Formats: sequence, C-alpha cells, structure tokens
Amino acid sequence: MRRESTLVDRITRSQLYRSIVRSGYPDTPRNQALVVLGNVYLHLHPVRLRRHALAIPYTFCLGGLSFFMFLLLTVTGVMLMFYYIPSVDQAHSNMLDIQSSVTLGQLLRNMHRYAAHAMVIVVFLHMCRVFYTGSYKPPREFNWVIGVVLLFLTFLLSFTGYLLPWDQLAFWAITVGTQLAQYAPLVGPQIRFLLIGGYEVGQNGLLRFYTLHVIFLPLATALMMAAHFWRIRKDGGISGPL
Repeated sequence: MRRESTLVDRITRSQLYRSIVRSGYPDTPRNQALVVLGNVYLHLHPVRLRRHALAIPYTFCLGGLSFFMFLLLTVTGVMLMFYYIPSVDQAHSNMLDIQSSVTLGQLLRNMHRYAAHAMVIVVFLHMCRVFYTGSYKPPREFNWVIGVVLLFLTFLLSFTGYLLPWDQLAFWAITVGTQLAQYAPLVGPQIRFLLIGGYEVGQNGLLRFYTLHVIFLPLATALMMAAHFWRIRKDGGISGPL
C-alpha cells in the first residue's frame, strides 16, 4: 500500500502529469472542484441531477439522441468526404460508385442518410417535449431561443445534404429553394445570387452548398449545441415536471 501511494505521488508530481492535469490529483474537495472548473466536458455538466431528470418517460432521451445523431452524421460525413467530388459532372456517378465500388460504401451512405432523417425527427420531437412540459418558461426562455436556432440549423443541414447527390431531385430542390429565397423583401435577388454564385444553378451553386454542408453549418451547430448544454447547467439543470 505504501509503495502504491509513493508511486502515485511520483506520477502526480511529474512534469508530464502536471502538463496534462494542471489542478493536481483530485484527492481533496478543493482539487476536485479545480478539476471540474478546468475541464470543459465536466464543466458543461451539472454537479447534481434531480430525480425526475433520470426518468426516461419524462425526456425520452430526445436531447441525447439528437446529439448522438449529430455525432454519427459527423463521423459518417467525414468518411464520405474521402470519396465524394463536388462536381456537377461527377457528383451523381460518384455517389453511385461509393455505393457499388467502395467497401461498405452503401452501408456508410445509408447510415448518413437515415441518421439525417432521424435527426430531423428527433430534434422536432425534442422541441415538442420541451414545449409540452413547459421547459421554455423562465429562466430558460433564452435556451428555448437557442433550441429554435438549432432546429433551423438541422433543417438547413438536411436541405444542403439533400442536394449533394446532384440528381434530378437535388437539381429541382435547389432551383425551387433558391427561387423562394428570391422573394425575400429588399435583398431577395442578392440572397439567391449569393447562394448559387450566379444567375443559373450550376457548379458554383453545388460547391457553395457543399461548403455550407461540411464546414459552416456543422460548426455553427456544434457551437450552438455547446451553448445549449451550457445554458441547461446555468439554468439549474432539466426543468421539473408541470
């Protein structure tokens, strides 16, 4: 026992350990608090949970499922990026090659596609659950606004990903979608021009929607999720039942 404690002391006092864990070994309440305050993952989570928050019929784990779908989409999306080419001449045939020539390519693409559909459904049900249980009421009204933004980001992620196979459905979807944007007051034509990079749907439009789908929208969603989790903690955890 003495040798084990001496070994632990040597490890915790080493420069390598201090470069990784700056608050020391959490052997006292003060060091435990420092570990929580200095760790982003631990700091995002509440110190204590209410009993009702652990009941599955109250939340149905919809928030956690939404986050899981986002992680699954991120992993499968990065793997698909190794093979996908955002070109109007190659995108459709490229998607067919992924499904037929790449090992487990069809499974990978279907996982990405069905996870996207599932995320839209789960996020929508999560919003319904929050509204039904009154979890949007003070002091959580600002987090409700963040949730609404996340819902719209989820729709945008689904829409931009829907266009990437560049088949007939994708072409007419981007055509109708950008035509709707054109009717926005004052800046409608400028918005459509910005989205498709010109006056006609083509290579510039596909490349811009691809960039939105793989860079800007996922980053915005990840940042808003972090803010959402942070506000849950700062607002006292999951709200109680009505």
